[in-house]
Amino acid sequence: MYVYDELDRTLLAERVREFADQVRRRLSGELSEDEFKLLRLMNGVYLQLHAYMLRIAIPYGTLSSEQLRMLAHVARRYDRDYGHFTTRQNIQFNWIKLDELPAAMADLARAGLHGMQTSGNCVRNITTDQWAGVAPDEIEDPRIYAEILRQHSTMHPEFSFLPRKFKIALTASEHDRAAIKVHDIGLRLHRNGAGETGFEVIVGGGLGRTPFIGKTIKRFLPERDLLSYVEAILRVYNQYGRRDNIYKARIKILVHELGAEAFAAEVEAEWQAMRDGALALDPTAIANIARRFRVPAYERQADDPAAVAEARASGPAFDAWLGNSVARHKVPGYAIVTLSLKPTGGPPGDATAAQMDAIADLAERFSFAEIRVGHEQNLVLPHVARCDLPALWRLLDEIGVATPNVGLASDIIACPGLDYCSLANARSIPVAQELSRRFGDSALSRNLGRLHINISGCINACGHHHVGHIGILGVEKNGEEFYQITIGGRADERAELGALIGPAVPYAEVADVVEDVVAAYVELRARPDELFVDTVSRVGVEPFRERVYAAR
Repeated sequence: MYVYDELDRTLLAERVREFADQVRRRLSGELSEDEFKLLRLMNGVYLQLHAYMLRIAIPYGTLSSEQLRMLAHVARRYDRDYGHFTTRQNIQFNWIKLDELPAAMADLARAGLHGMQTSGNCVRNITTDQWAGVAPDEIEDPRIYAEILRQHSTMHPEFSFLPRKFKIALTASEHDRAAIKVHDIGLRLHRNGAGETGFEVIVGGGLGRTPFIGKTIKRFLPERDLLSYVEAILRVYNQYGRRDNIYKARIKILVHELGAEAFAAEVEAEWQAMRDGALALDPTAIANIARRFRVPAYERQADDPAAVAEARASGPAFDAWLGNSVARHKVPGYAIVTLSLKPTGGPPGDATAAQMDAIADLAERFSFAEIRVGHEQNLVLPHVARCDLPALWRLLDEIGVATPNVGLASDIIACPGLDYCSLANARSIPVAQELSRRFGDSALSRNLGRLHINISGCINACGHHHVGHIGILGVEKNGEEFYQITIGGRADERAELGALIGPAVPYAEVADVVEDVVAAYVELRARPDELFVDTVSRVGVEPFRERVYAAR
C-alpha cells in the first residue's frame, strides 16, 4: 500500500471546499448546467439518465480496508447501497443527489479518495496490473512508476485541457494483465541486454468509435527518462491533436494520420530538448516513492499443504475455486485470490455496501488490509497465506464473491449501458445477466475454458467489446435495440481487435447467437484444450458466421 502524505490530504481538503462552493452556486442558479459541467467533470461527476453519477479514482487499483469501508459508507449513506467497479479500476455511484455530493466527497477525502481527473480532457486514473507487486512473473512493482506519473499529472497546468481524455497503463510482466495496447500510452517495464530497467513505450491504442491497437515508438526507454518522455508525448499531442472534431480528437487518430514513425520523430525532437532537465528521474527520487509502499510482513511458515488437501478432499466446491480463483504469489506460502463480482444472474462489477464492508474485514484478517481492483471488474486479495485459503473460501462464499468463474464465459465485462448511461443505445446489464445464467454451469464453463465476453451499450466501448474473445456492441435501429457480434479479440500481449461476424441481431436473439458461436467453437476446436481465440485465429470467422446465420 502507498501511504499518502500531508500534501495529498491538503490538496483533497481544498478541492472539496472548492467543489462545495461550485455546487452551492449551481443550486442557487448562479451557475447554469452548462457552466457547471466543466467544473463537475473535473471532479468525476457526470449527469446520467436518471441522476448524477460520481466516479472515484482508485490509483493503480490499490485500496486499503479503510478506503473500502468508506466506499461502503458512501454507497449506504448517499447512494442505493451498492457501487459499480469499472474497467478503469474506478468505482461509480449512480444515484447520488447533487446537494449531497460535497458531503460525500468530504467523507471520501478523509480516506484519501476523490474523483479528480476521472473525467474531463486530462490524464485519467493511471492503471496497472491488479497483481502488481505480488505477481511471480513481473520484474519490478509497476505501481511505483504509476505513482510517479500520478503525482506528476495531477492538476498539471499544461495537460488539464487536452484535446481529449488521456489514459495510461503499465505492466511489468510478459503476460499483459493491464491491457496496455489499448491505451493512449502503454508502458511495459522490462530489462535490456545489459540488465538495465526501462520501458517499451506504446502509443495510440484505444477503442471507441475508431479502435486501434497501440504502436511501439520506443523499444527501450531508461527509467530515468520516464517523466520527460511521457511529457514529450503529451506535448506533441497537445500541439497537434484535433480540437475541431470530438470524434478525431484522441491521440490514436493523430498517430494513425501521421504514422507511428513520424509521430515518434516529433516526440523524439521534443524529448531531446528536455530529457536532461528537471524531469530526469533521480534514483533517489524513485527509491523515495518505493519506500512509501508498505511491504507486508510475510511469515515464513504460511503454507499448510495438509489443510488445503483436507479442504479439497471435503468436496468439489473448494477444489473448483482453488483451481479457478487462486494464483501463484511471488512469496512462497502465499497466494493471490480473485473475488468474482460476477454471480450467476447478477449485474457484472457491482458490490453491495455489506459486501464491501465484509471484504474490508476479510482483507484485514487475511491480506494485510489490502484489496485490488482489476480492469475485468473483479476484486483481488493480494497477500493470502495458503494455510488460510480454506477459511477464506468459506467466508467469501457466504457473501457471494466465491463464484469459481474467473476468466470463464460467465465472468462478463459490461458497461452500465442504457439502464444508466445517457450515451448508450442499448442495454448491457440484462444481456450480461442472461448470458451468465446460460453459461453459469461450472462444468460447462470449465469445458469451454478461458473465454472472455465483453459487452458495450454504445460505440464508446466502455465494456471493451472490441477486445473481447466474444464482443457485443449495442446499436439502435429504428428505435429498437440491436447488437453486433465480434469474435477473436484479445487485450493481452497479443492484443487484437475482434472481427464482425455479420449483421446485428435484435435484443431477443443476442443470447441465442452467443450460444451458437460457442457451440461452433466446441465443434471446431482441434482439441479440448484449444482456447476460443486460438480456434478463431486458426479457422477464421466464416465457419462461425455460417453457424450463426444459417437459420436466421
